[in-house]
Amino acid sequence: MRMRIFGFMLITWLGAAQVFASTPTEQIKETIQQVLVAVNGSSNGSESDRRAMLRDTLMPRFDWPEMAKQALGKHWNRVTGRQDEFIAAFADFLGNAYVGRIESYKDEKVLFVHESIEKNSAQVDTKIVPGKGEPTSVNYRLHRVGGQWKIYDVVVEDVSIIGNYRSQFNRILTRGSFDDLLNRLKEKNL
Repeated sequence: MRMRIFGFMLITWLGAAQVFASTPTEQIKETIQQVLVAVNGSSNGSESDRRAMLRDTLMPRFDWPEMAKQALGKHWNRVTGRQDEFIAAFADFLGNAYVGRIESYKDEKVLFVHESIEKNSAQVDTKIVPGKGEPTSVNYRLHRVGGQWKIYDVVVEDVSIIGNYRSQFNRILTRGSFDDLLNRLKEKNL
């Protein structure tokens, strides 16, 4: 009886280890496949249904608190007590922007070029190849959070999205207030 229980526990643990051992590329591929289904396969649904499906697929893949913290940079510690408010506004803003960008892709192929892992950090390099025109390099920077690889930055053609927003947010906060930045995020006016 003890051997059966031990065997069951071992099988359960090994199954969980396989999920935990999922590579960053595998997790990004799975998300991209779900996105492609939403973009290409949901022509019968409304635009709002498609956008909701895209958001439901994409939002959990990102580490929004880490992205918000990095985007605010040196200003992060100055807004204690309001950090959750900023995370929510930033996630909503960037999530909508990302969904809008993805919706414009039609019939593009995604090539997985390279994966590098160093301890709990990783980068997955991809190329988006359109039917016509030049490919675009999109590199995902990830780190391990709760057994999954979460994106904390996206680098498009060597430009970090988080670095870009950090510069914009710093300019806004140098000239105005934190409330100004939140209002601009909520109004999608950056």
